[in-house]
Amino acid sequence: MRLRDLDEKVVVWMDCYGTRLLRYALAIVFIWFGILKPLGLSPAAGLVAQTVTFIPPKIFLPILGWWEVLIGVFFLFRPTIRLALILMFLQMPGTMLPLVLLPEVCYTHFPHGLTLEGQYIIKNLVLIGGALVVGGTLLRHSTADKRL
Repeated sequence: MRLRDLDEKVVVWMDCYGTRLLRYALAIVFIWFGILKPLGLSPAAGLVAQTVTFIPPKIFLPILGWWEVLIGVFFLFRPTIRLALILMFLQMPGTMLPLVLLPEVCYTHFPHGLTLEGQYIIKNLVLIGGALVVGGTLLRHSTADKRL
């Protein structure tokens, strides 16, 4: 087998399964990170409590957690991806707030040096990009795409 043939097979495989795997990865991240909040196990709880000061954390954290779990569950099933995207894009601006409201927590040296909390927030750009890729498949109607 020539290298070009192998490359073509790998690229075709990635094209066929990449979006599905991305969708499942988004689901896992949202379900996993989300369920930690109502269980009182989230390492982000303190950051959330410092950012959202107008709602008591005992009320807000479970609501946010279940919201994230719902996003993840909606990413699992193709007919509910649009709902996942809506809920996610309503939630995402709030995840960026600490970068503005709590710079002392998010930066070691503004604007380039990020703390672990800052890195945790910035990784959401990857989630947003992944959601855009998954959302870009919603109007596909071929038999192969329905498997996604």
